[in-house]
Amino acid sequence: MGRTIESGEWLRIMRPEATPRHHLLCFPPGGGPATAYRELAKRFGAGVAVAAVQYPGRQDRLAEAPITDLAALANQIAEEVLRLGIIDGLALFGHSMGATVAFETARRLERRGQAVTTLFVSGRPAPTFVETKRIHLGSDNDLIADLERLAADPAPIQMLRDEPSLAELVLPAVRGDYQAVETYRYAEGDPLTADIAALVSTEDPTMTPEQVDEWRDFTTGTFDRATFPGGHFYLDERSAEVAEFVAAHLARDRSRA
Repeated sequence: MGRTIESGEWLRIMRPEATPRHHLLCFPPGGGPATAYRELAKRFGAGVAVAAVQYPGRQDRLAEAPITDLAALANQIAEEVLRLGIIDGLALFGHSMGATVAFETARRLERRGQAVTTLFVSGRPAPTFVETKRIHLGSDNDLIADLERLAADPAPIQMLRDEPSLAELVLPAVRGDYQAVETYRYAEGDPLTADIAALVSTEDPTMTPEQVDEWRDFTTGTFDRATFPGGHFYLDERSAEVAEFVAAHLARDRSRA
C-alpha cells in the first residue's frame, strides 16, 4: 500500500485528505513560498491531497541560504519525497521556476522507482530554453523592476521600495532564485514516462503560447496543453479553472490505472 505525503521541513500540506486517490505536489515560482498554492489547493474536491514545497530562504526557512542551483534543489526535494516510501497517484505541478524544478524532480523520482502520473508545467518554456538575462547580477532595483514587470498588480511590489527592511528580508531569496533560473542548463537524458500537461497564459511576457508545445518532446506519455487569460501570474485569478483542468487529468490518470 502506498504512503502519503507528510508535512516536514521541505513539504507542507496545503489540503489534507484522509484517504487520497491522488497526491498533487506543487512547486512555487521564484521568490514564492509554499503558501503560494493555498488558494489553488482550496479548489480541489474529495480525494485530492495537495502539498507544496517550501524552498529555503523564505517564511519559516528565512534564516537558511537559498539554493542557487536548480539541479541541487531538485536533488534535495526528490530525496525528501523518496524518504516517505512509494506514493501512489503522485502528480507534480510547478509554475514558472517551479515548473523546471518539478521537471528535474520528476526525472530523479522516476529513475529511483517513484512513478509520477502527470507533470503539470505552467508559465515556463521547456527545459532546453536558455535564459540569457543576468538580472541576479544586477541591483536590488533591477530585481524589483522585474518583479513589477511580472506582477498582475505591481502596487504590492512597491513596498519593497518603500520599506528597505522588508526588501532586506525578501530579496536574497528572490536573487537566489533568479540565479538558479538564469544559470540552469538542461542535461540530456531520457524523456519522462509521466504525462505532461502544459499551461500557459495569453499575456505572459516570459514565454509565448507557441513555446508551450516544446514540452511535448520531454515525455513518452501523453501531452496536453491549456491556455488561460492573463499575465504571468494568471494562477492568482484563475485558480478555479486551473484546478478544474488539473482535476480532469488526475481523474483520467486514475481511470487508466
